[in-house]
Amino acid sequence: MDCLIEFNLFLSKNLDANVAIKYTAKPKELMETFINPVKTKLNDDGAMILDFGKAAFGTLLISASQKTKLIVVHLGEQLNSDGRIEREPQGTIRYIRIEQLNEAMKKFIRIDIPRDERNTGPGAIRMPDHIGEVYPFRYAEIENASDLNPVHIKQIMVHYPFDDEASYFESNDKSLNDVWELCKYSIKATTFCGVYVDGDRERVPYEGDAYINQLSHYCVDSEYEMARYTHEYLIQHPTWPTEWNLFCVLNAWEDYMYTGQRKSLECFYDDLKSKTLIGLARSDGLISTESELCTKEFEERLHMHSSDYIFNHGLTDLVDWPPGSFTGGGQGERDNHEMLPVNTVVNAFHYRALVLMAKIAFVLENSADQIYFNEQANKVKATINYLLFDIESGLYVDGEGSKHSSLHSNMFMLAFGLVDESRQEKVIEFIKSRKMACSVYGAQFLLEAMYQSNEDDYALELMTADHDRGWLNMIKAGSTITLEAWDVKYKNNLDWNHAWGAAPANIIPRYLMGLRPLEPGFKKILIKPQTGSLENGKIKLPTVLGPVFVEFIKSSENSFSLDVDLPTGIVARVEIPLLGLDHGNVIVDGKELRGDITENFVVFDNIDSGKHRFERNVEK
Repeated sequence: MDCLIEFNLFLSKNLDANVAIKYTAKPKELMETFINPVKTKLNDDGAMILDFGKAAFGTLLISASQKTKLIVVHLGEQLNSDGRIEREPQGTIRYIRIEQLNEAMKKFIRIDIPRDERNTGPGAIRMPDHIGEVYPFRYAEIENASDLNPVHIKQIMVHYPFDDEASYFESNDKSLNDVWELCKYSIKATTFCGVYVDGDRERVPYEGDAYINQLSHYCVDSEYEMARYTHEYLIQHPTWPTEWNLFCVLNAWEDYMYTGQRKSLECFYDDLKSKTLIGLARSDGLISTESELCTKEFEERLHMHSSDYIFNHGLTDLVDWPPGSFTGGGQGERDNHEMLPVNTVVNAFHYRALVLMAKIAFVLENSADQIYFNEQANKVKATINYLLFDIESGLYVDGEGSKHSSLHSNMFMLAFGLVDESRQEKVIEFIKSRKMACSVYGAQFLLEAMYQSNEDDYALELMTADHDRGWLNMIKAGSTITLEAWDVKYKNNLDWNHAWGAAPANIIPRYLMGLRPLEPGFKKILIKPQTGSLENGKIKLPTVLGPVFVEFIKSSENSFSLDVDLPTGIVARVEIPLLGLDHGNVIVDGKELRGDITENFVVFDNIDSGKHRFERNVEK
């Protein structure tokens, strides 16, 4: 099919002007929201300190006397112990001092943010001219401010259009509610570029970051164009991690499932086939970026090494980030994963990409490709389970020739459906023993693996943990946007504005509340709550067909009620906890019906749109 061509997108203004970008997405324009301070204080030295409640990307607007010739402001994300903005924050936590002349003697002064050399350099997403440069800050200090009225001082937040009322989640667990609010707001706040970027330090899009960002954005707002725009941009402007190129296939599939639109699949079909990295496959199906097949010509088919490719090397395996070498020889976030040419994690991603590419081929009615990719996926699965599994330990090893088993080599296998049922108990036991031995990025797949294995109690524990490798630690640190890493001790240049740390924004709706599309465009939805120790919870989930409302109430292990409200056009597969009973009797809309028992759930399929109530009680 024909795809739209754009030569002068603001996204690529720093790139080669002669390079055309092919895209189907139609993103909206960025907007500005004016925010009042929630707390102000005038110090004895005449400095006014303003707290805007949450960090945002933007600038400051000051209403001052027209006699004011010089404005000196401090902007930052963190306070020190004296209640002033921290002038020397750790890592890449932001602080800046700005002097601005008011030569025109204006009454309203918009602070001009100076250009940062790194996050406006090659490969970084530039701010559009009509918006100007922005800076992430929650706090502002204005010197010599005794004559200023804080009512007339605003934080100008720059963001992609966002409906705050499109979603909600609430439960009896305050910690979980706080984590949800942190992650939901993080998705809104980090849209300031109009494309998903990796935080303020670089402002560069990355495929792996975009996956978490995309799923989370779907779950908090009924908005799909920004995700597609980012995805299509990254297909043509790839980054270096091996798994990140494979993510393009995952991102494409989620776009299709959440929107039901196939135009992007059609437009980028050949690119997506290349992004499976099947060109690196040896005879047994496994891939390696260190093989002789990984040539410059192969990487060029991935759009690497073009005139606007910003990295100085080609495909390199990631597993997780940062590695120990990044933290001065510490363990890093790879759980001591042994980096070998044939990498277990990379091949797990390769398998997942092949499975989804077969599905994409089916959608586009390409039966030959569907058969081919299915056969390759089956071959990879068989080889992994023969070559990369240690029968003695019952665990997956890190790569061909390895004797070491990392968390990652096992959790990705479980998350992507590579672990046979007979092997799952040992693998799950090992995964739980490693706790959160992965980064905020890896946590996405650790949580998915746990929910898919019916370990919802443990998954809930991970999301509400109060140690320094959890989301509550981000809140405790003082941030209102998710961090790049669990703590500065684990990544010494971390920033406080990274959406890849916001996994609960999609894990809570998709797994804890169990709401996932079963058919493209939510024509059919799965409702499978995995609530762990929660007593109650309710959610509003945006979809392309309208919001879905779900609420559950659980009384110990004896009863479970579920209320659902489905918009017109959606049917549901509803799964109710079995509660240890040996029958499938459930009261549905006041009538006792018998559902099918599948594992630990009672299943009712093809539930029509509208309001429905499901009640299951051990005593009845």
